[in-house]
Amino acid sequence: MADVEAELREQFTEAFSDADFPVKNQMDLVPALPNGPGTRFEAGDGEVSFTAMEMAAKLGSHQEFPYDDVETLVDDVIAGLKAEDMI
Repeated sequence: MADVEAELREQFTEAFSDADFPVKNQMDLVPALPNGPGTRFEAGDGEVSFTAMEMAAKLGSHQEFPYDDVETLVDDVIAGLKAEDMI
């Protein structure tokens, strides 16, 4: 699963790096996403696949807003996905 994590980390970093930091909540991230809440993240040749909205619904309790930089945000997203058995 290390490859899946690396692929997702790269996608999240790319998608969220355009956000206007600091971000105070999940809604602050939506304008940065290429397809808004419907933006799909996939890794492992489609083995793992979910939209930003699906991810947000599961990760709310794992995120500690505000975030001042993309790296900290992505670290928490990855940790939340693991905790929720999504990766």
